[in-house]
Amino acid sequence: MRRLLHRSSLPVALAGAAFITACQRAEPSTGRTAMDSSIRRGRALLIATRDSLPGHVGNNLRCTSCHLDEGRRPEAFPWIGVTARYPQYRSRNAAVSTIEDRINDCLERSMNGTAIPIDSREMRDMVAYMTSLSAPMPAGDVMHDDAPPVMRPLAPDTTRGARLFSARCTPCHGDHGQGTLVAPALWGDSSFNIGAGMARLRTMAAFVRHNMPYGNATLTDQQAFDVAAYIDSRPRPDFPGKEKDWPRGGAPPDVPYSTDANH
Repeated sequence: MRRLLHRSSLPVALAGAAFITACQRAEPSTGRTAMDSSIRRGRALLIATRDSLPGHVGNNLRCTSCHLDEGRRPEAFPWIGVTARYPQYRSRNAAVSTIEDRINDCLERSMNGTAIPIDSREMRDMVAYMTSLSAPMPAGDVMHDDAPPVMRPLAPDTTRGARLFSARCTPCHGDHGQGTLVAPALWGDSSFNIGAGMARLRTMAAFVRHNMPYGNATLTDQQAFDVAAYIDSRPRPDFPGKEKDWPRGGAPPDVPYSTDANH
């Protein structure tokens, strides 16, 4: 829904816009501004996460392993508009989360690592890059969703999925899902842990259906569910404290572990 500006606030808003424009004009025409530098550092952190944050990443994934095309690709968890959607209530932890909370959530689960301080320069830089992707969008406009379209659940077959993985996925992800120089590990110690969103069948299937094989997403819905079920059936790191997820109940049916609220 487009956000409407109250008439009485127009002079203040226009004055603020004039002030920002004046400040921008006052900046030197050469060299990068502090904001430009922060955005570039944030982009570097997100595309080379393990090398940039070795003490906080426990596998061989990087943020752009799932957020494709540096967070710009539709239906691949784009970051376009993401900072405008936070703070938001998230049922997995039954609390209102900030964008910083969400980034740390990914570090702990998808990256099988540890959180970074929310007031650190690294965190500010990553948020700056994500925010920069939405710069051309007017404030209040409807933002892109951050997930592939929801798919109708289908009964998967892991045997078919294993054959499909061998035929279509091994050139990039390796014969045993261990990852290669061009694609991340999909299971084992170098992959995302069981608490990650990709460990859920529907999430993985939707991502595969709309994005894999990379650059040639030609699998059917059934094939996507089959190969996703096979990938998610393989061993991966645990996530301590996973039983505390969805503390008020309502865990989705494809969560691959039980929670305290469901007992």
